[in-house]
Amino acid sequence: MTFTHRHLLGLEGATREELLHLVDTAASFKEISERDIKKVPTLRGKTVVGLFYEASTRTRTSFEIAAKRLSADYVNISSATSSASKGETLLDTARNIAAMRPDALIIRHPAAGAARYLANRIECPVINAGDGAHEHPTQALLDLLTIRDHVGRLEGLTVAIVGDILHSRVTRSNVHALRALGNTVRLVGPPTLLPREAAALGEVHHQLGSGVRGADVVMMLRLQRERQGRNYLPSLDEYARYFCLTRAALAEAKPEVVVLHPGPINRGIEIASDVADGAASLIMDQVTNGVAVRMAVLFLLASRARGAAQPEAANEEAPPERRRKVG
Repeated sequence: MTFTHRHLLGLEGATREELLHLVDTAASFKEISERDIKKVPTLRGKTVVGLFYEASTRTRTSFEIAAKRLSADYVNISSATSSASKGETLLDTARNIAAMRPDALIIRHPAAGAARYLANRIECPVINAGDGAHEHPTQALLDLLTIRDHVGRLEGLTVAIVGDILHSRVTRSNVHALRALGNTVRLVGPPTLLPREAAALGEVHHQLGSGVRGADVVMMLRLQRERQGRNYLPSLDEYARYFCLTRAALAEAKPEVVVLHPGPINRGIEIASDVADGAASLIMDQVTNGVAVRMAVLFLLASRARGAAQPEAANEEAPPERRRKVG
């Protein structure tokens, strides 16, 4: 099995074999981060550019560390320090970067579809590091690797995803991947924080207790405080009263349940501190595995020969629609 795609734009449509190949490749890179000298020459001479139009701590740092551990040269650009602050378009910025012949471009952008928009127009592999409320594929891949490390399998699981589903690109990538692997997905949250298409993505629950009951995995999402002025919720206190994952709520899940969270976490809002720091929590393992996953993705994409840009889909010519921002 090989990963033959030129870009990593999302996990919708990914096959079971492709997902397992990505996870297996990431697993093979984990030991490099345990060495005294955490560097291999795999991508020596390659150049990776990170183009981040949104604030990011974990994802940006993880990609940079991953690239450097593979000996690639890494350049990070933020919107505040790029010509975007002078009015340059995303496409013009990307074309200028691509003209410098990087071997991969990592893009995080508040507009859903931004990664695919660039992938169809520039001559280097594009990696989606989160585009609006669309997808965040490497986050879902690191979640898969973390689940397999601790549960021992990636099939036949019941996974409850709890919180702000509406704005969550993490949810969409995880739903696509988990369902492709034969898992049951539950979406848990108040009706105002669930998208209209929620029932097509998984089981819908509006009660935390029923949502996590019997679950093998509980994946909590950050409640995006910056959006609460839009009347999605009466108050943070009320949200916490019904949807904060406490030890009592977690007791409804299987005894061996594991808890994930993509971060950053709001302690006491979506997750209690004793759960976030408790024995079931794999939050720090997710962060650790993020480096291995991004090393695998860079290895699979950046090591290939450069070729002409080819649209991933014939109907993807429209500019990305600027939708909800996702933190």
